[in-house]
Amino acid sequence: MSQTLSNALAWWARMRGEQPAVVLRGERLTYAEYKDWSDRIAAMLIAKGLRPGDRVAVCSANSLAYAALIMGTIRAGGIVNPVNFRYTAREIADLCESTEPRFAFATSDHAAQMIDAGLAPLEMTEIESLREGQPAQIDHDPDPDAPVVIIATSGSTAKPKGVVFTNRSMTAYAANWAVEEISTAPGSRIISLAPLNTSAGFVQLMHYATQGCTIYMEPQFDALRALRLIEQERITTFAAVPAFFEFIAALPEFATADLTSIRLATAGGSRVSRQLLDAYKAKGIIIRQIYGQTEVGGNATIMPEHLALDAPDKCGWGGVFIDIRVVRPDGTDCDPNEPGEIVMRAPGMMKEYWRNPVETAKTIRDGWLYSGDIGSLDESGMLTFIDRMKDLIISGGLNISAAEVEKIVCEFPGVIEALAIAAPDAKFGETPFVIYHGPSEVDVAALIAYCNDNLSNYKVPRYVAYSADPLPRLATGKLSKPAVRERYAGAHEHLARVR
Repeated sequence: MSQTLSNALAWWARMRGEQPAVVLRGERLTYAEYKDWSDRIAAMLIAKGLRPGDRVAVCSANSLAYAALIMGTIRAGGIVNPVNFRYTAREIADLCESTEPRFAFATSDHAAQMIDAGLAPLEMTEIESLREGQPAQIDHDPDPDAPVVIIATSGSTAKPKGVVFTNRSMTAYAANWAVEEISTAPGSRIISLAPLNTSAGFVQLMHYATQGCTIYMEPQFDALRALRLIEQERITTFAAVPAFFEFIAALPEFATADLTSIRLATAGGSRVSRQLLDAYKAKGIIIRQIYGQTEVGGNATIMPEHLALDAPDKCGWGGVFIDIRVVRPDGTDCDPNEPGEIVMRAPGMMKEYWRNPVETAKTIRDGWLYSGDIGSLDESGMLTFIDRMKDLIISGGLNISAAEVEKIVCEFPGVIEALAIAAPDAKFGETPFVIYHGPSEVDVAALIAYCNDNLSNYKVPRYVAYSADPLPRLATGKLSKPAVRERYAGAHEHLARVR
């Protein structure tokens, strides 16, 4: 058997055919059913004229049919082109301009967006109709090194690019994780709260299906429903952005919830506060910080459980087969605790950016993936993520980490979430501007005093704005800095400097 996702599915259909592979809102799809359904989809696509390498666009919320269409497309040799169902017609047109999908599928509530974008989507009901039927024979043998998906980056710092993964890279990512984390052995129960059009949602489905786990997907995040699901289904693995952990911990029901089934809890994408760590520690759960990005396949490093509480800002040493370095602009390795760019080498990293050789060459150099993130390695080689390069605020020639400012502001009572952006400054070029959300406005003078006690003078915000509404987020659950920058462009001109 070759190293492909469809062969992994076939293996578990044979070994654990009656075990649920994917569960959504109580509806269970076993591994045997998953394989047979995806085979029928593959046969249908081939009969319609799909050739190896053709793209298949999908615009839908999470569903069992979506999961089956993903695997059916890959089995037929096609490339899945997930479309964010929240996109406007213009955004869909921009995305598909370069991917040029041969086929498109959409649920009825999203078909109009696809049509307005110039596509001719088939209804997802056609996929649903293939759930039952005779076994299908597929002549095509997938190529382990063939692309299987083009995932749009989250766009937290720039216009999304298309990250390309292959059968080999996605199965290698799962294999590295399986060697390193025995807590997710076959039969483990995983809760997956991210949309399938995101890296988190897509990779989790492929990763844990490759490992023979049961993936509990949700059509959208609902904190109370997620908490009940963890309890009732005895979920063993919970991986999400910190915000999802926080929303669940804020529920009154959290205090009495039985979460003893969880063996692995990981958080990434933003800071994990001491309060959040303590809330879950009281339930017997150690939240372990991870670091990674779409381009490296997902997680590149995870904090060891026995060290996670003592050093919550650190992210571990890399993986069994994943190397991490921190380098200066000239490519030389930084000294211990010296900030630099995080670079990685991993079996699950992307093949390329779709039809973008210039950006691919910038990102992958001599086999190393340059992350565009700032971090440091301590004397033992353990990574601390500092910030994204494009989120640095340069004030008077000094680099200010937006993440560091946000962390301190979020420690202040009454602040639920905050983002720091650069505001133009006549004297220093740029200066920190913080936008925060909470139940009500806080005492800004007291907030600035707290910042003065915990930040160097040049890092303390000069402008502060309150948002009565929660700050905008990306589909992954991360706060959307581009949306905040756009919303508050020029806002500092109407605000009084706070210091």
